[in-house]
Amino acid sequence: MNNKRFKSVAVGGTFDELHKGHKTLLLKAFEVGEQVLIGLCTDEFVAKMKKPHMVASYEERLIELKCFLNKHGLLERAKIIPLNDAYGATLQKGCLEAIVVSKETEPTAKKINEERTKHGLEPLKVVTIEMVPSENHAPISTTRIRMGEIDREGRLIKKHA
Repeated sequence: MNNKRFKSVAVGGTFDELHKGHKTLLLKAFEVGEQVLIGLCTDEFVAKMKKPHMVASYEERLIELKCFLNKHGLLERAKIIPLNDAYGATLQKGCLEAIVVSKETEPTAKKINEERTKHGLEPLKVVTIEMVPSENHAPISTTRIRMGEIDREGRLIKKHA
C-alpha cells in the first residue's frame, strides 16, 4: 500500500555543509512524496544570495547530497536539478503537487504559489517543517556551522581560550 500523500514534491536549497536541518527537510520530502525533485542552488545563484560565508561548490554539494540520499536508499526516487532562481521547475506545467519548506523558507513557497496562480497553474500544497534546533535551541544553520559555533548536528563547539 502506498501511504505517500503526493506523487511528486519539490524541495530546494543550497544544502551547504549538509546538516541535521537539511536532512530533516529532505527526509520529510521523501516521507510525503513518491518522487522528489530537489533543486540545488547553482554557484551563480549562491553568489546572488550574498551569503555571509563561503559556500562549497555545486559539485561538492551535489556529491554530498547524493551520498546522503544513497545512504538512505532514496537516490532512485530523487531528481536533482540545478536551481538558478527561487522558482526552479515549480512554474512549469506538470506533475508537481507540493513543496516542502522550512519555517525560514515558507515565504518563498508563498511567492511561488502567487507566480503559479498568475501563470494559470494550481497552487502547490505547502508542507512546512519547523526549524531544527541546536543544542542551545537556536536554529541550526550553515552560517552558524561556518562560523564555528555549532557542528552539523547542532552541538555547540566549545571555544578554547
